[in-house]
Amino acid sequence: MKKGEGTPLVEFFDSPLAAALQGRDYIETRDWSDAEIELALALSARLKELKRQGVPHRVLEDKTLFMMFFDKSTRTRNSMEAGITQLGGHAHYLTEDTMQVSHGESPKDTGIILSSYGHGIAIRHDLIPGEGNTYMREIAKWSEVPVLNLQCDIDHPCQTLADLMTLRERFGANLRGKRVAVSWAYAPSYAKPTSVPQGLITLLPRFGCDVVLAHPPEFTLVPETMKDAEAFAKKAGVRFEVTHDMDAAFAGADAVYPKSWGCLSLMRRPEESLKLAASYKGWICDAKRLARAKPGALYMHCLPADRGNEVTDEVIDGPQSVVYQEAENRLHTGKALMALVM
Repeated sequence: MKKGEGTPLVEFFDSPLAAALQGRDYIETRDWSDAEIELALALSARLKELKRQGVPHRVLEDKTLFMMFFDKSTRTRNSMEAGITQLGGHAHYLTEDTMQVSHGESPKDTGIILSSYGHGIAIRHDLIPGEGNTYMREIAKWSEVPVLNLQCDIDHPCQTLADLMTLRERFGANLRGKRVAVSWAYAPSYAKPTSVPQGLITLLPRFGCDVVLAHPPEFTLVPETMKDAEAFAKKAGVRFEVTHDMDAAFAGADAVYPKSWGCLSLMRRPEESLKLAASYKGWICDAKRLARAKPGALYMHCLPADRGNEVTDEVIDGPQSVVYQEAENRLHTGKALMALVM
């Protein structure tokens, strides 16, 4: 039986492109071609329609996803868990303290064993630079089933795919000429990973966006990721800029994405990172700063947003905010990824 047969989704799996994605890992968006990401976006849109219409679409019936979390989660865990249920499968939620990983079990043993039990492994491991992405790729090396990145130290490819979907829903499929400001913002809660801004600057230029990255001088991103962003922008014929001025980044933007992240050199000393961040409390997205962008410019955030620090209530609860649309799209893009690879 062909995958999806008997469901409204059969056409999405009846192509060489879809066949090539079966069993593929999804660890960074750069691992997938533009055409493969386009297929995932098209399937996401269709899944969103079907859910709203109440039409069943159980293309992963009796499939099992093991979800390994080394960090807390609200949207990621629940979108994936709800998503595979809606696709007809089941998810196991695993935390470090409930696995033998906490006693030193190797990625090799974990990958081999879990892949022998189910049909996919999804991992969040995002807080320590140099560890998460490496760990996922080591699991993938030994796993016989696809590995999905639920956020690592380099990329958050489920989130940024949902962000791209949201931009297209608002602006149309052709994003060429749209300016997106990805900016650091102040937050005192904890030294957040750099993966979301890194994921945005390496994905959005590929699909036509001019991207400007703004951050205080000390809050740089991974150098290799910066090089990738420049290369993707050059190949796509779009602009990628860096500034240390939040106001300059917002000027003329069609969408703004201000969020906090920690200082890379201090990620193993988070209190020092937070102390440094306190020097830049003025980096907040308020109505005055948002007004520097184009009229009606979108306010975006992966959530949870640190209200009163990263953003004011007036902005995040205002008419230009699309944060809940982004959050909902996490469900549909997550389902599309699972449906394609599992």
